[in-house]
Amino acid sequence: MKLLLPSELIQRLKGELRGAGRQEIGGVLVGEHVENETFRLVELSVQRSGGNAVHFDRDDVQGRAFVADYLRRTGKDPRACNYIGEWHSHPQFTPTPSGEDIATMFDIVRDPRVGISFAVLIIARLQRWSVLQMSATVFRPSGAAEAVDVEVEGLPLQQGGWFGWLKRFFLA
Repeated sequence: MKLLLPSELIQRLKGELRGAGRQEIGGVLVGEHVENETFRLVELSVQRSGGNAVHFDRDDVQGRAFVADYLRRTGKDPRACNYIGEWHSHPQFTPTPSGEDIATMFDIVRDPRVGISFAVLIIARLQRWSVLQMSATVFRPSGAAEAVDVEVEGLPLQQGGWFGWLKRFFLA
C-alpha cells in the first residue's frame, strides 16, 4: 500500500505536535482512493484530550463525527473518499506501534460494525521540535500488518543514506 501525504498536512501535524509538547494526541485519517492500493491523505482530525505523557485514548464518537462532517462539507463520494485509519503521537518514544496500538487497530478492522477492509495507523513525533519522525502501518482483518510506503509530493520517506537526509531536509 502507498499513502500520499500533502506537505500542508505535514506542516499542520508538526504544529499540532509542537503544541501538544509531551502529551500524546491523535485523531482519524480521511483519505481518497487514487488507484489500486494508493491513497491520498486529504484530512486529519486532532483530538487533544484523552492523552498523557505515555498513553492516548481515542474517542471513536468524535472520530466518526469528524468523518461524517468532512463528507457533508465537501460533498465527496464516501466510496472514493472516507476513513482510512488513525494517527497518534509518541512524543517520548520511538514512533512505532505499541502492543496496545496493534491490538486496537486489529479490533477496528475486525469489527463488523465498522465494515472496513483495512486501516492505516500513523505514529508520529517531533525530534528537536522540527523534524517529523513517523511510521505508517496498514492493518487487515486477516491479521496481516505491514509497513505502508509513504510519499510526500513525490519524495519516498525512507530511512538512512541520502533518502534519510532528504526526508529530514524536506520535513524539517
